[in-house]
Amino acid sequence: MTSKTRVLFLCVANSARSQMAEALLRHTDPDGYEAFSAGTLPNEVDPRARMALEQLGVVTDGLRSKSLDEFAGEHFDYVITLCDKAAFECSTLPGAGEYLAWNFADPATNQQANAYKHTLHEIHERIKMFVLVKSKR
Repeated sequence: MTSKTRVLFLCVANSARSQMAEALLRHTDPDGYEAFSAGTLPNEVDPRARMALEQLGVVTDGLRSKSLDEFAGEHFDYVITLCDKAAFECSTLPGAGEYLAWNFADPATNQQANAYKHTLHEIHERIKMFVLVKSKR
Protein backbone atom coordinates (compact mmCIF):
# COMPACT_ATOMS: atom_id res chain seq x y z
CA MET A 1 0.00 0.00 0.00
CA THR A 2 1.40 3.38 -0.96
CA SER A 3 0.93 6.46 1.15
CA LYS A 4 -0.76 9.59 -0.09
CA THR A 5 1.25 12.43 -1.60
CA ARG A 6 1.47 15.30 0.90
CA VAL A 7 0.99 18.83 -0.46
CA LEU A 8 1.29 22.10 1.46
CA PHE A 9 -0.19 25.24 -0.12
CA LEU A 10 1.22 28.56 1.09
CA CYS A 11 0.05 32.13 0.88
CA VAL A 12 0.55 35.13 3.13
CA ALA A 13 -2.77 35.29 5.04
CA ASN A 14 -3.97 31.70 4.47
CA SER A 15 -7.43 33.18 4.06
CA ALA A 16 -8.48 32.64 0.43
CA ARG A 17 -6.18 31.24 -2.28
CA SER A 18 -4.37 28.64 -0.17
CA GLN A 19 -7.65 27.64 1.51
CA MET A 20 -9.23 27.19 -1.91
CA ALA A 21 -6.29 25.11 -3.11
CA GLU A 22 -6.36 22.87 -0.02
CA ALA A 23 -10.09 22.20 -0.37
CA LEU A 24 -9.90 21.74 -4.15
CA LEU A 25 -7.10 19.17 -4.00
CA ARG A 26 -8.99 17.20 -1.36
CA HIS A 27 -12.07 17.39 -3.58
CA THR A 28 -10.22 16.50 -6.80
CA ASP A 29 -8.24 13.47 -5.60
CA PRO A 30 -8.92 12.52 -1.96
CA ASP A 31 -7.41 9.05 -2.41
CA GLY A 32 -4.09 10.23 -3.81
CA TYR A 33 -3.32 13.39 -1.86
CA GLU A 34 -3.26 14.84 1.62
CA ALA A 35 -3.71 18.60 1.30
CA PHE A 36 -2.74 21.26 3.82
CA SER A 37 -2.46 25.05 3.76
CA ALA A 38 -0.72 27.68 5.84
CA GLY A 39 0.28 31.31 5.82
CA THR A 40 3.30 33.37 6.73
CA LEU A 41 0.96 35.87 8.45
CA PRO A 42 -2.27 33.88 8.92
CA ASN A 43 -5.53 35.71 9.32
CA GLU A 44 -8.93 33.99 9.16
CA VAL A 45 -10.70 32.14 6.36
CA ASP A 46 -12.41 34.65 4.11
CA PRO A 47 -16.16 33.88 4.05
CA ARG A 48 -16.26 34.78 0.33
CA ALA A 49 -13.67 32.06 -0.39
CA ARG A 50 -15.69 29.57 1.65
CA MET A 51 -18.88 30.58 -0.23
CA ALA A 52 -17.22 30.17 -3.64
CA LEU A 53 -16.05 26.67 -2.67
CA GLU A 54 -19.48 25.68 -1.38
CA GLN A 55 -21.16 26.96 -4.55
CA LEU A 56 -18.89 24.58 -6.49
CA GLY A 57 -19.94 21.73 -4.20
CA VAL A 58 -16.59 21.52 -2.40
CA VAL A 59 -16.66 20.60 1.29
CA THR A 60 -15.27 23.36 3.52
CA ASP A 61 -15.54 21.59 6.88
CA GLY A 62 -12.37 21.90 8.90
CA LEU A 63 -10.88 24.77 6.92
CA ARG A 64 -9.07 27.17 9.23
CA SER A 65 -6.25 29.62 8.86
CA LYS A 66 -2.94 28.18 10.06
CA SER A 67 0.57 29.46 10.58
CA LEU A 68 3.45 27.89 8.72
CA ASP A 69 4.93 27.21 12.17
CA GLU A 70 2.25 24.53 12.76
CA PHE A 71 3.97 22.38 10.17
CA ALA A 72 7.56 22.74 11.41
CA GLY A 73 9.44 19.48 11.06
CA GLU A 74 6.86 17.83 8.79
CA HIS A 75 7.72 16.43 5.36
CA PHE A 76 5.76 17.42 2.26
CA ASP A 77 6.21 15.94 -1.20
CA TYR A 78 5.22 19.30 -2.69
CA VAL A 79 5.17 22.81 -1.30
CA ILE A 80 3.20 25.12 -3.57
CA THR A 81 3.10 28.87 -3.07
CA LEU A 82 0.11 30.72 -4.48
CA CYS A 83 1.44 34.28 -4.50
CA ASP A 84 4.77 35.90 -5.29
CA LYS A 85 5.23 37.22 -1.74
CA ALA A 86 4.93 33.72 -0.24
CA ALA A 87 7.23 32.37 -2.96
CA PHE A 88 9.86 34.92 -1.96
CA GLU A 89 9.45 34.40 1.79
CA CYS A 90 9.29 30.59 1.61
CA SER A 91 11.80 29.78 -1.11
CA THR A 92 13.57 27.26 1.12
CA LEU A 93 11.62 25.17 3.58
CA PRO A 94 13.04 22.24 5.47
CA GLY A 95 11.07 19.07 4.76
CA ALA A 96 9.97 20.19 1.31
CA GLY A 97 10.33 17.77 -1.58
CA GLU A 98 9.52 19.59 -4.80
CA TYR A 99 8.85 23.31 -4.57
CA LEU A 100 6.42 24.98 -7.00
CA ALA A 101 5.64 28.70 -7.26
CA TRP A 102 2.21 29.53 -8.64
CA ASN A 103 0.91 33.08 -8.67
CA PHE A 104 -2.77 33.98 -8.56
CA ALA A 105 -4.22 37.45 -8.08
CA ASP A 106 -5.61 38.10 -4.62
CA PRO A 107 -9.42 38.11 -4.95
CA ALA A 108 -9.70 40.31 -1.83
CA THR A 109 -8.03 43.19 -3.66
CA ASN A 110 -9.73 42.55 -7.02
CA GLN A 111 -12.62 44.86 -7.87
CA GLN A 112 -14.35 42.42 -10.25
CA ALA A 113 -17.81 41.23 -9.18
CA ASN A 114 -16.90 37.55 -9.46
CA ALA A 115 -13.30 37.78 -8.23
CA TYR A 116 -13.53 34.81 -5.83
CA LYS A 117 -15.31 32.61 -8.35
CA HIS A 118 -12.75 33.54 -11.02
CA THR A 119 -9.77 32.82 -8.73
CA LEU A 120 -11.37 29.56 -7.63
CA HIS A 121 -11.77 28.51 -11.27
CA GLU A 122 -8.13 29.35 -12.08
CA ILE A 123 -6.83 27.42 -9.07
CA HIS A 124 -9.12 24.48 -9.83
CA GLU A 125 -7.85 24.24 -13.41
CA ARG A 126 -4.22 24.31 -12.20
CA ILE A 127 -4.91 21.63 -9.58
CA LYS A 128 -6.59 19.35 -12.10
CA MET A 129 -3.55 19.71 -14.37
CA PHE A 130 -1.18 19.12 -11.41
CA VAL A 131 -3.00 15.90 -10.47
CA LEU A 132 -3.07 14.71 -14.09
CA VAL A 133 0.65 15.34 -14.64
CA LYS A 134 1.83 13.97 -11.28
CA SER A 135 -0.38 10.88 -11.58
CA LYS A 136 1.36 9.90 -14.84
CA ARG A 137 4.75 9.68 -13.15
